[in-house]
Amino acid sequence: MAMRKLKVAVGMSGGVDSSLSAALLKEQGCEVTGVFLDCWDESGCGVNQGKKDALKVVLKLKIPFKVLDFKKDYQKKVIDWFYRELRKGRTPNPDVMCNKEIKFGLFLDWAMKNDFDYIATGHYARIEQENAFVHPALQKDVGLKLLRGVDKKKDQTYFLYGLNQEQLSKVMFPIGGMKKDKVRQKTKKRGLHVWNKKDSVGICFIGNKISFNEFVKRKVKEHEGEVIDKKGKIIGSHKGVEFYTIGQRHGFIKNSKLNRRPRLFVVRKNIEKNQLIVEIKEDLKKRQFRVEKWHWINPNYKLQVANYKLKCRIRHQGRLINCKIDGKKVKLNQSEFGVAVGQVCVVYCGEECLGGGIIKN
Repeated sequence: MAMRKLKVAVGMSGGVDSSLSAALLKEQGCEVTGVFLDCWDESGCGVNQGKKDALKVVLKLKIPFKVLDFKKDYQKKVIDWFYRELRKGRTPNPDVMCNKEIKFGLFLDWAMKNDFDYIATGHYARIEQENAFVHPALQKDVGLKLLRGVDKKKDQTYFLYGLNQEQLSKVMFPIGGMKKDKVRQKTKKRGLHVWNKKDSVGICFIGNKISFNEFVKRKVKEHEGEVIDKKGKIIGSHKGVEFYTIGQRHGFIKNSKLNRRPRLFVVRKNIEKNQLIVEIKEDLKKRQFRVEKWHWINPNYKLQVANYKLKCRIRHQGRLINCKIDGKKVKLNQSEFGVAVGQVCVVYCGEECLGGGIIKN
């Protein structure tokens, strides 16, 4: 008796990574459906072009196409959350929340309810069994590892730290073992028109057509406040603390004598008084900070993490720093700049992403 083909729903953005993922899975004998997640509807942001490109690819591949309308959910679960965090003086990461709530939340739930075996995305990440390889569909009690993508410049595990074992058992990352130039070569070889399309940047599903400040202004009105140094001296003004991030440098010093001082950076925000505290770069250095809401991809890591040789990063593509974890404290072997409250600290052991948490202070 012939084995049933695996049914895979591929999240397709209209970009090169997801397009090749769909093509590879079809070639491997999977029953593939291309799925476009419609999360943002605004002219000029690239969403409509992405949908057109995705449709053109699925027609070329001769696979079914489905559009899921998640606009209301995306607004509520990602965008509204983003603004709430900003108003609290934090530095939220919408891509992390988008992956948690939309791609590996609503999309995965939809796929399972519609009898798909897996979802697949074009993320640069890999999944591996804890022990010798056993197909997840045959043995789900074996631990699964989330590994960094082979292309370290494109690795996206930082955004995926919130995945759990059940989710990993239902996810595929077909291009995680390739470098970007190889992905483009393979896409071109298959005659897919998106092979040289530029990578998307900016907020998840929104892109870079809207600047960060323009996006913030939609919900947060400019409200002038004081810029002070760490001694409490007023040295300038700003447009509202929500528009600035820790480590940011701006030309808010108007006094020509003060402008002769070394470059100043945002080191802290006082949300209640609408004040930015700025100082020299050295004051941005931190050797330890606290983390809340720890999440471990494998629950066993929580008990064993003290025994691992750990590294962490505090921003996507930030440097990996040797560290130790003591409860809610992360202690770094060397100082790091720009540790921002609300941003994510993601923890690694070698190639493996163990999990992470939200930076508190």
